Amino acid sequence: MEIITSAEALRARLADHRGIAFVPTMGNLHEGHLSLVRLAKQHSQTVVVSIFVNPLQFGKNEDLENYPRTLDADISKLTEVDASILFAPEVGILYPDYDPVTRETGQTMLVTPPPIANQLCGASRPGHFDGVATVVLKLFNLVRPDIAVFGKKDFQQLHIIRELVRQFNIPITIMAGETEREADGLAMSSRNGYLNAGQRIEAPRLYKTLQVAVRNIQQGNRDFAALERDTSAYLTQLGWIVDYIAIRSERTLLAPLPHESGLIALGAARLGQTRLIDNIQFRTD
Repeated sequence: MEIITSAEALRARLADHRGIAFVPTMGNLHEGHLSLVRLAKQHSQTVVVSIFVNPLQFGKNEDLENYPRTLDADISKLTEVDASILFAPEVGILYPDYDPVTRETGQTMLVTPPPIANQLCGASRPGHFDGVATVVLKLFNLVRPDIAVFGKKDFQQLHIIRELVRQFNIPITIMAGETEREADGLAMSSRNGYLNAGQRIEAPRLYKTLQVAVRNIQQGNRDFAALERDTSAYLTQLGWIVDYIAIRSERTLLAPLPHESGLIALGAARLGQTRLIDNIQFRTD
């Protein structure tokens, strides 16, 4: 695997390549990330993985400084799955006006995502998806892939990236990888490492409560507001700090139409200082 850190070197390396598959990440790689690389490899001989902790998508009180950075271990894992190229730029490569003293990106031109970006995870993380969409567009411009692979665990992000590509007429196929889970059902995430032993035992409950809500809906209960309220209350009683529990259309992420059958149950909640997200796609027909 070749490691590239500059935009110029990346462009030169990929200049004659066609059919590139791209997997953008923020590093601290786990099996969920590696499954996306494997999916990419099924569709291309040239798989580019990026590792970049994007400051633009972190709020002032979020964990940018403490976000786990494990580059050496990540390189070993990517080598094992036979990725072609790792693009690991410094902040100043993607943000040319970055100030290393103030750590301000200097980015004054932003991609403004659709209004859904202000709901769900966006409601408690204002500006987050502006940062995501902006950095993904930068990476797309540098890598120029034919295929880009994102995980379903961050389903709102996946939805927004699909809209980015559709609305800007970007000739990239967005592929979605399934959520990888631990044996007890917990969705794999870099932030799982923040959990203490007791929290780690409790953490799969978010997924399990979403499963209960899904079963209720599939059995005919379409009082989504009550299900969201009851699920939130249950988790709160157990010590979780719930951001949201929501039943939405998997197509639009808006409230489902009366007879819409393709749905998704989404949740975000905190155990201590660790914010966990999860979702389940399902049908009612």
